[in-house]
Amino acid sequence: MTRGYAPRAAVTAEADASGRTRLTRLRSDGPLAVRATPDAVYLVGAAASPLGGDDLKLDLTVGPGAVLAIRSSATTLALPGAGESHMTVHASVGAAGRLDYAPEPTVAARGCRHRATAVVDLAADATLRWREELILGRHGEAPGRHMSRFDVTCNGRPLLRHELILDDPAVYNSAAVLAGARTVGSILLVDSNLRREPHTEDGLAVLPLAEPAVLITATAPDSTLLRRRLHTGETIARTQTPPDTPAPTLATIAAHPG
Repeated sequence: MTRGYAPRAAVTAEADASGRTRLTRLRSDGPLAVRATPDAVYLVGAAASPLGGDDLKLDLTVGPGAVLAIRSSATTLALPGAGESHMTVHASVGAAGRLDYAPEPTVAARGCRHRATAVVDLAADATLRWREELILGRHGEAPGRHMSRFDVTCNGRPLLRHELILDDPAVYNSAAVLAGARTVGSILLVDSNLRREPHTEDGLAVLPLAEPAVLITATAPDSTLLRRRLHTGETIARTQTPPDTPAPTLATIAAHPG
C-alpha cells in the first residue's frame, strides 16, 4: 500500500516587550509550506496535496497579546488516492491574543475522501475569526466525500462542537442539509463586541452562541455568492444596531432622555 505525505507545519506568534508581534517559529514541511508577509502568514501548496493517504497537520500558537492572520495563496484541492486524506489544524490563542484564520476554499474533487479537523483552544479574553469554505466538486463534476469537525474551547469550557458529513448525496442534497447547494461555509467570531440577536435569510444564518461568540453559516450555488453571504453575515454580527432598526439621531436622543 502506498503511503502519502505526512507533513507537520507550524507557526508561532509572540508579543515582545513593546507589544509588537514577532513570528518566532515558521516551520514548513513537504507540500505544506508557510510564507510570512507584512500582513499575514500564507499557506502555500508546495506539491499536489491533499491526495488520498496524505495526513497533513498544522499547529498555530498565538501567545498572550500577539496577533496572527492566516491566509492561503490558492484554493485547496482534495484529490482521490490510496485511502482517506486528512487535514488537521490545532490552534491555541493566549490571553488578549487574536487569531484570524481565513484561507481560500477547499474543493472536494470527484473521488476524494477527505476529512478536515480543527481544534481551537482560547484563553478567556482571546479573539478569534475563523472562516472555512467548501466547494463540492470542480466545474461540471460530481463531488467526492468530505467530512469536517470543528471543536472550540474557551477558558477551558466547550464553546462549539460542529460536524458536517457530506458523504451521501441523497442526504446532503436534502432540504434539511444543503438543499442542492454546491458550496457551504462558516465564520466563527469570538469577540466581546458582537450583536446578540439571531438573523436568518435565504442561504444565511447568524446565530449567537454562549458569549462572546457568533456562528455564521451560509450555503450558495457558487463560491462568489457564498463569500458574499458570509460577508453579509459578518457585517450583521459586528453591527450593534439591528439592520432593520434605524440608528438613533441626536433629535431622538433629546426627545427620549431616559
